[in-house]
Parts: sequence; structure tokens; C-alpha cells
Amino acid sequence: MIKKIKTLFIKYPVLGEIFRFCVVGGIATVVDFFVMGVVLYFFEPSLYPNFFHVFIGGKAESSLTANMVGTGLGFLIGLLVNYVLSVWFVFICKGNSKTALGFLEFALLSAVGLGLHELGMYVLNSLCGMNEWIVKILMTAIVLVYNYVSRKLFIFKERKPIENKGESE
Repeated sequence: MIKKIKTLFIKYPVLGEIFRFCVVGGIATVVDFFVMGVVLYFFEPSLYPNFFHVFIGGKAESSLTANMVGTGLGFLIGLLVNYVLSVWFVFICKGNSKTALGFLEFALLSAVGLGLHELGMYVLNSLCGMNEWIVKILMTAIVLVYNYVSRKLFIFKERKPIENKGESE
């Protein structure tokens, strides 16, 4: 089975890249969720009998402030994990990812993803009353697709060689 998967990834390298992207995204998501849980527990420990109840529900809904801070901090720490693993492990073509500009682009594109995530958390959790973890999972899936496409198009793309038309051969 593993041989078949390796063969498939060799034949279709972008498929392997998407698989690695999902693995790295999963790791970054676990970090993100854990940080959000720590923040929720830190902000409102009275809602949860113990830390693990943060993930299954407390006595009441957590505050907007706790949700927004948890989402933001989770994003930032997840961003760092995601950047390092994306450069090292995910993308075949490194593009300009290993430069300061590449990191800035990565962070800016990710900030747009954070904006989408925060907006979804606000609208669906605060205004519509959906459970914060259901909303977080939904928004994570939406932002995952956005992140892959935007990073592939703007950061991890093959650089075309610069041609010097004025030089003779």
C-alpha cells in the first residue's frame, strides 16, 4: 500500500505536495487548537472543571474576548510552525520562501486567512450562536483551501530565469 502511494506521489508530485500540506496543516491546527484551549482556560477557568473540558464544553459559553484572543494567538503560533514546516517539508519549489520578502508574503497571506477565520468566528459564534469548536473546524477547512492556493500562487512558485535580451550569444 505504501509503495502504491509513493508511486502515485512520484507520478503526480503536486498530489504529494497537497498531502504534505495537509499533514503540516494538521500539525499547525493541533498547535492552534491547543493554544486556543489554553487561552480559553486562562481567561475563564471557572467555566471548566479542568483543562480538558475546554475542548468538550464548559458550564457556559466563553466570552467574545477569550474567543478572539485565543483565535489570534493560536493563529500566530500555528503560523510559525506552518511556515517552518512548509519551507522544509511541503513545497517542492521553494520560490522566494527562504527570503525575508517570502516570509513577509507568507505572513500577509496568512493574515488574510486570519481575517477570514476571525470574521467566521464572530459571525457564526457570536451572532448566530453556533458552538465555537464547530465554527473553528468549519473556518479551519475554508482557510486551509485558501492558504494552499494563495501560497502556491504567490510564494512557492517556480521563478522564471531573467533573460538578457541585450546580450549577444
